[in-house]
Amino acid sequence: MTGRLDEKLTRLLGTRSGAALEKMGLVTADDLLRHYPRRYAEPGQLTDMAQLALGEHVSVLARVAEATVRPMRNRQGALLQVVVTDGRGRLSLTFFARHPGALRGHEAKLVPGRTGVFSGTVSAYRGERQLTHPDYVLVGGDVEDADAAVDEASKPMPIYPATAAVPTWRLQRAVRTVLDPLTEDDVPDPVPAEVRASAGLPTRLEALRAVHAPATAAEWRAGQHRLRFEEAFVLQAALAQRRAAAAQEDATARPPRPAEDPGLLARFDASLPFTLTAGQRAVGDEVARDLARPRPMQRLLQGDVGSGKTVVALRAMLQVVDAGGQAALLAPTEVLAAQHARTLRTLLGPLAEGGLLGGAEDGTRVALLTGSLPAAARKQALLQAASGEAGIVVGTHALLSEHVQFADLGLVVVDEQHRFGVEQRDALRAKGRVAPHLLVMTATPIPRTVAMTVFGDLEVSSLTEVPAQRAGISTHVVPADNPRWMERTWQRVREEVDAGHRAYVVCPRIHPDEEQGAGPAAGKVKAAEFDDEVPEFLDGDAEERAPLRAVLEVAEELRATPALAGLEVGVLHGQMPPGEKDAAMAAFSAGASQVLVSTTVIEVGVDVPEATVMVVFDADRFGLSQLHQLRGRVGRGSAPGLCLLVSTAQPGTPAAARVEALAETTDGFRLAQLDLELRNEGDVLGAAQSGRTSSLRLLRVVKDADLIEQARRAALPLVEADPGLSDHPLLAAAIAAQLDPEKEEFLERA
Repeated sequence: MTGRLDEKLTRLLGTRSGAALEKMGLVTADDLLRHYPRRYAEPGQLTDMAQLALGEHVSVLARVAEATVRPMRNRQGALLQVVVTDGRGRLSLTFFARHPGALRGHEAKLVPGRTGVFSGTVSAYRGERQLTHPDYVLVGGDVEDADAAVDEASKPMPIYPATAAVPTWRLQRAVRTVLDPLTEDDVPDPVPAEVRASAGLPTRLEALRAVHAPATAAEWRAGQHRLRFEEAFVLQAALAQRRAAAAQEDATARPPRPAEDPGLLARFDASLPFTLTAGQRAVGDEVARDLARPRPMQRLLQGDVGSGKTVVALRAMLQVVDAGGQAALLAPTEVLAAQHARTLRTLLGPLAEGGLLGGAEDGTRVALLTGSLPAAARKQALLQAASGEAGIVVGTHALLSEHVQFADLGLVVVDEQHRFGVEQRDALRAKGRVAPHLLVMTATPIPRTVAMTVFGDLEVSSLTEVPAQRAGISTHVVPADNPRWMERTWQRVREEVDAGHRAYVVCPRIHPDEEQGAGPAAGKVKAAEFDDEVPEFLDGDAEERAPLRAVLEVAEELRATPALAGLEVGVLHGQMPPGEKDAAMAAFSAGASQVLVSTTVIEVGVDVPEATVMVVFDADRFGLSQLHQLRGRVGRGSAPGLCLLVSTAQPGTPAAARVEALAETTDGFRLAQLDLELRNEGDVLGAAQSGRTSSLRLLRVVKDADLIEQARRAALPLVEADPGLSDHPLLAAAIAAQLDPEKEEFLERA
C-alpha cells in the first residue's frame, strides 16, 4: 500500500506523540488504524470493579461518588481523594501535591455525578484498591456545548490496548486525527468490489470509521465483521496462490509398480505382521494417486497419537523408491530423527539392508544425517544420499545444508510441520531436479478451522482409527499436595516395572537451582535452562505457585524412593550430548533402565512399546495438545497404558479444566478443539512473520469458522481466474505487506 496510510505518525501527529506511539510498534497511519479497540464502554455501562486485578494497568469507566481535599497526615502537602463507583464496587483515586491549590484543577473536574474513563495501575492501600495519579478523561468533558456532550456520552467509547505513557483516550484522539480527514481514495481496499457486494460488506474506510468512531454498538460490530472477513480473505487468497503455484510446477510421476513386477512396496506389505486399518488403506490410496501424477503432491497427513502415520509415510517412500527416486524424512529433533531411522529399519528388516550380507537383493538403505554425527558416519551418509544408495534419508535441519545432495529426490516427508517454516520446507524441496512431492505429517490433530486457516495450501488426509493391536490408556489426576496419592503413584510405577514394563517421568525443567517468580511468568528462567523442546506454559491463571519440578532433582528423589528401590533411573534432556541421549534411549528401550526421567524431548515420535506408565509433573502448566502427545508415548504395545498427571491447579481454574479434560477423553481431535477454545489463539496462529506484525488482529479461528469458510469460497475462484492477481493489485499488495509468503510461519510450535 502506498499513499496516506504509509505516512509516519511523527509527521501526522508531531514528533512527541509519534515517538510515544512508535514505542508501541505504531509507526505509520496504517499501523495506528490497525490498532483496534480491545472493547467498548457502552453508554451507561460502567466497568465492573470486582474484575480489577492488582498490578494490572486498567482503563475503567466509572462515576465520581465523592471527592475531598485534605492535608497529608505525616508530611507536608495535600492529597485529593476521589471515590469512583460502578454502582456496586468502589475504587479510590489519589492525587498528591505540595499544597491544596495545586489540586484545584482536578477538584473542579472530578465532581460527584461526572462519568469518566480513569487509567492507571491497580494497587492496594489498607485493603482497598486504588489508582495513584491516574490519567483520566471525562465523558463529554472536551465538547464545547451541552448538546454535543450529551451526544458524545450516548455513543460507545472505544477502549484501546494502551500503556501508562499512552492511555486509551490519547490513542482515541490520535486515531481520530488520522482517520477523520481520509477519503475512499486514501484507503486502498484489498477486498474487491464484487466480493464486497456479494457479501454485503462496507468499504475498508467505512469499516475503520465504524470500529474507531461508532455511533452504536451495531455499527462497531458490523465494522469488526468486515475487517475479520478481510483478514480471512487475504490469508485465504495467499494460500490459494501457493496452491496454484504448486499446481503449475512439474514433478516426476512416481506411479506404483504393476502387480506382475512387484517391488519394495509389495514385499513390505507382504511382510507386515499386522493388518492395515481401513483408514491407512484409504489414505495410502490417496497418496499413491498423488505420487503417480506429474504435479507435486502437497498433502497434510494428520492423525491422532498411535494412528499409524509412520507406516503410511513409509509406504509412500517405498513407492517412490520403486519408481527410481529417493525420499527424505525431515524431523525436528535428533532424538526423533534417530527414532525414525530405527523404526524404519525395524519395519523394513532385510529390505533396509540392500547390498549387505543377508539383506534383500533388491533392497535399499536408510541413512541418518544429523548435525552431531561423527565425521566418518556423516561422510558415509552424505555419500549414500548423493549416490542414491540410500533410498530413504532421515535427518534434522542438517538435511537443509548446502553440502547435502541427492541423486534423485522424489518425496519430502516433513514430520511435525508446525516446527518448520515454509521457507525451511521449501529449502529441502529445492534439492530435487524438479519439485519433489511433499507429505507433511502432524501428530497434533488439527481442528477443521485451523487446517483451513493454516494449511489451506495442502490437501488434508486424516487417520482417526487406532490399530487394533493397541491397548487403551487410562488417565488420572494426582494432587501434588496429597502425600498418600503421591506414594501410591510410585507404587503403581513399581507394579508396572515388576510386570516387565517401563515408566516415563516427565518434568518441565532440567536444573532445580534457578530462581522463579510467581504467576504468569513462573518458570521462565534462563532460556538455556529449558530443554531444546521448551514446554508451553499456560499458567496465566496461576497465583503463587510452587517451583517447577526439574529432571535432575526428581531423578535423585526417585533413586531414594523406597517403592523404587533397586530400579535403574535414567535421565534424558536436550542439553545432553547426542551420544548420551542415544545411550539413554537405548538403555531404556532395552530395559537396562526401567524408569526414564525426561523433559518433553520425548513428546513426539519416541516409541518404546514396553513403556506403559507415565507420570507428568506440573501437568497443569502444559497445554492440552502437548499433554496428549506426551501421553501417547505409553500404551503403544499390547499392554494397557497409564498416565498420572501430577497437578497443583486449584479446582475451578482453567489449568484444572485442562488436566480434567485430558483425564476424561483420549480423542485427540476433541482435545485439539477444546485446547483451541481454552487457550489464547495467538499461541496457535503464528504471530510474527519475518518480524512483521501479524495480519490477524480480529480473526478468531474457533468463533469465525463460518466466516473463514465464506472467505475461502470467495478467494478460490478469484485466484483460479487470476493466479498472479494482476487484475487485483490491491489484494496482491496486501498479501505482500501482511503475510510475506516467502517466509510465513503460520503455525507456531504447539
